[in-house]
Amino acid sequence: MHAQRRGGATERTYARLRRDVLDGVLAPGAALAELEQSARLGVSRTPVREAFARLVADGLARPLPGRGLVVAPLDLDGLDHLYDLREALEVKTARLAAAQRRPGVFEGFAARFGRAPGLVDAGELEAYYAVTAEFDEALDEAVANPWMTRALADVRTHLVRIRRLARHDPQRLRAAAAEHQLIAEAVAAGDADLAAHAVHVHLHRSRTHFRAHLDHEPAVEEVSA
Repeated sequence: MHAQRRGGATERTYARLRRDVLDGVLAPGAALAELEQSARLGVSRTPVREAFARLVADGLARPLPGRGLVVAPLDLDGLDHLYDLREALEVKTARLAAAQRRPGVFEGFAARFGRAPGLVDAGELEAYYAVTAEFDEALDEAVANPWMTRALADVRTHLVRIRRLARHDPQRLRAAAAEHQLIAEAVAAGDADLAAHAVHVHLHRSRTHFRAHLDHEPAVEEVSA
């Protein structure tokens, strides 16, 4: 019973710390100290220590020799590495999804992305991002490759951090909706080459947008614990 309670505390602590990292409550480069976080979250140091280990495994925290842990910084090199992997996975996913010939599902997404700029103009960003998340899920389901889905889930976790740190740019979001619409139309038509090209264009523009943001951000100092 004691082990079960500890496991539950670890899971809750990990979920809270992970959410705080993704939401920017714990900023890139911020120190992660067991004592401080156990006091903040109202738990003992053991679940915090175990949660820290999981954050490191997720790539959301980084150990520093002699300095404890910090929230993993976001920089241009990290962005490029992430987008290199994202492109390899998402281009292949689009090709495989197009080969499945599911026009009804993806024609529906094309129509929803056609309306998505209205969500941006209304300030309904959560609804906007919900459409893209559902689109990702539909592509994953069409491909039905658990290894690819798992790898993409890891990539998307880190994209959440980048997106939240980037400035809100309605023009870019409207353009991204149009890019997603073209991807959905190509997948619906079963045109693997067009789908792959549309993904490539979308990711190139997305990478360029986030690089411009990170390039103008002041460096985040990694403070010691």
